[in-house]
Amino acid sequence: MAKKKADKRGFVFSTDPRFRFEEEPEDTAATLPPQQQKLKVYRDKKQRGGKEVTIVEGFVGTDADLQQLGKDLKSKCGTGGTVKDGCILIQGDQRTKVTAFLEAGGYKYKMAGG
Repeated sequence: MAKKKADKRGFVFSTDPRFRFEEEPEDTAATLPPQQQKLKVYRDKKQRGGKEVTIVEGFVGTDADLQQLGKDLKSKCGTGGTVKDGCILIQGDQRTKVTAFLEAGGYKYKMAGG
């Protein structure tokens, strides 16, 4: 009988004595340069108790780079916000400040209705 093996994925044993766990490569999406980003900027207040937020979505890259862009935008606007589900949410209607920051950084963006 093969020796029992356990791992983090819940496998307990294998009957094949040559069985080895193979690690799956991580899918790390390289961050596109600002000129190749296609961001969408819009205002929303649905499901937020009537409070407005400015949403930036469409960022292609690592989570750390998205977090840094969100931090920079919050700092530029002088307001709070968060990054979740691949979107940056900035408190208030900050579309003019956000688009000015994106233009200065060389990002491509599109204003959506809202």
